[in-house]
Amino acid sequence: MVKNKEKKALKNWAVFSSVAIQMGLTIFLFAKGGKWLDANYNLGGKAFTVIGTLAGVAISMFLILRLTKKLNP
Repeated sequence: MVKNKEKKALKNWAVFSSVAIQMGLTIFLFAKGGKWLDANYNLGGKAFTVIGTLAGVAISMFLILRLTKKLNP
């Protein structure tokens, strides 16, 4: 019984250690996409970069909340 608890704790640790990488990568890609849109469709500001970064934060938070609900039923 103790081994099962240890395995579950190790699995949870491994899943949550990848959360920072997942968040960072999602936000980075959306910000990069916003910069690309600003470079190609210049509207005189950095609106696409801001919108892309905020969308990346919102999506990464949604994914993390979904992950935590899945791990803690």
